[in-house]
Amino acid sequence: MADSSFDIVSKVDHQEAENAVNQARKEVEQRYDFKGTDASVAWSGEQILIKANTEERARAVLDVLQSKLIKRGISLKSLDSGEPFASGKEYRIVSSLKNGISSENAKKISRIIRDEGPKGVKSQIQGDELRVQSKSRDALQSVIALLKGSDLDIDLQFINYR
Repeated sequence: MADSSFDIVSKVDHQEAENAVNQARKEVEQRYDFKGTDASVAWSGEQILIKANTEERARAVLDVLQSKLIKRGISLKSLDSGEPFASGKEYRIVSSLKNGISSENAKKISRIIRDEGPKGVKSQIQGDELRVQSKSRDALQSVIALLKGSDLDIDLQFINYR
């Protein structure tokens, strides 16, 4: 019998992220508490740029964006936001979406699978994703449960389960 396998990836659906940013932009434009504060949220290349006239307003806009991302099914672990910084008379927050598993996180996940996972499970790093193989499908299911329960700082998806 051939080995069963699945891939571990960390990807963000760009269309859903774009929808979340557009919804946040519309809410910021319409909300009364943001009137006259020059608050905005928009794409700036591959990053999301948040602007407001005070640091508190910039954080409030970030909060609106985070709530829209959650509603669109995007984990906040995928959002990498910097601290508010002053740029002239406005405050800015630059955020980006994390795609792919970094090599250090891939090694950390591999170590968790090797140390705490069932016997006979092999993991292999392939670029920005991991392939996990085993003869037993139950072992693969327990690896998925193990990784969902572990406290990692990235959002994981499990695809190509065969």
